[in-house]
Amino acid sequence: MTGNNIPIGPYHPLLEEAEYFNLVIDGETVVDIDMDIGWMHRGHEFISEQKTFTQSIYLVERICGICSTSHPIACVHAFEDVDNIEIPERAAYIRTLVGELERIHSHLLWLGLAGHFIGYDTVWMWAWKYREPVLQMFEIISGNRNHYGMMRIGGVAQDVDPAVIPELNKHLDMIDKKMAMIAKVAKDDPVLRSRLKRVGVLSKQDAIDYCAVGPTARASDVHTDVRKDEPMDAYPWVDFDEIVLPNGDVYDKLVVRVLETLESTKICRQCLEKLKTVKGPVLNNVKEISAGEGLGRYEAPRGEVFHFVKTDGSNRPVRHKVRAPSYVNIPTFTASCKGIPVADALITLASVDPCYCCTERSFKLMDVNHDPCTLDILALSREKTQQIRRELHVD
Repeated sequence: MTGNNIPIGPYHPLLEEAEYFNLVIDGETVVDIDMDIGWMHRGHEFISEQKTFTQSIYLVERICGICSTSHPIACVHAFEDVDNIEIPERAAYIRTLVGELERIHSHLLWLGLAGHFIGYDTVWMWAWKYREPVLQMFEIISGNRNHYGMMRIGGVAQDVDPAVIPELNKHLDMIDKKMAMIAKVAKDDPVLRSRLKRVGVLSKQDAIDYCAVGPTARASDVHTDVRKDEPMDAYPWVDFDEIVLPNGDVYDKLVVRVLETLESTKICRQCLEKLKTVKGPVLNNVKEISAGEGLGRYEAPRGEVFHFVKTDGSNRPVRHKVRAPSYVNIPTFTASCKGIPVADALITLASVDPCYCCTERSFKLMDVNHDPCTLDILALSREKTQQIRRELHVD
């Protein structure tokens, strides 16, 4: 790419993970952007195929530290889809509760980072301060602040003790109060509105063309939410609104996440209320998975996460494919970054809440005999020498 370039990454304060962007500028205007991938090599899909079903759930929990329960939920949905496995009603409410708590802490983490990027460090400290009780709620429920180990094929690993429900509701009251304050700041602060309105606009048509998902799409007037489109677990039984805004700028992406946090606390309250009365087991005894294929979807904080599994009747998947929401959201940079000032590039890049460790892939080529395809450069060099000898008739 020619022109005046500004490299961002692969290690940059903006980027929580290693990635490389190249901004092409004309004066102080971004005229093009390119991304160089390949800084993450995880191998989760390949490793999963060497693990048992339960071990695979633990493995995908570690694809992302923030979405550490979204991937397991999509994964168990895929395994359960192979044999149309039902889960107990109580387990469905616990799954939904844990998933929505993850959405709250993920949106608060993004909100803090966004505030830091534009010089609102008070917002950064507020958001991360209010995120801390959410992590405490996870510890109360699962014993862990992260990587909760809650998902199982056929239900969940642990029940929620009814005695802790008042304490969990107390934390939700605090989050509601503080998020209402932040929503008021977003609405009333003239500097914040001027800083983020009409910045990094992703039009509705561009969001559709790039197949954007999650808050990135919903801030561009695109209705897409797996919880509404394909409701599973307890989502068919709880009341909540899909937050959709029309402008596609960074401001709307912020407001979508703030309002979604309030919707998530509403869902959590309904789940906790049901856990007071819905009794029974939290895990069905699933002894085996048949040979077949299964699809699993879940609305992660960044958008739809998708898992595909293929099984052969053994105790492990023979194929496991994962598609994270950042895979389709990151390319929207091409549409939203062109034509903006360089000063707005960082917050625009951050506005889709990219997660590179979820998205990056490496692959291995196999020939028709399932042997690794290799390129022997030394052999190629010697063969070319021999070819020249033959052409020149030199022994």
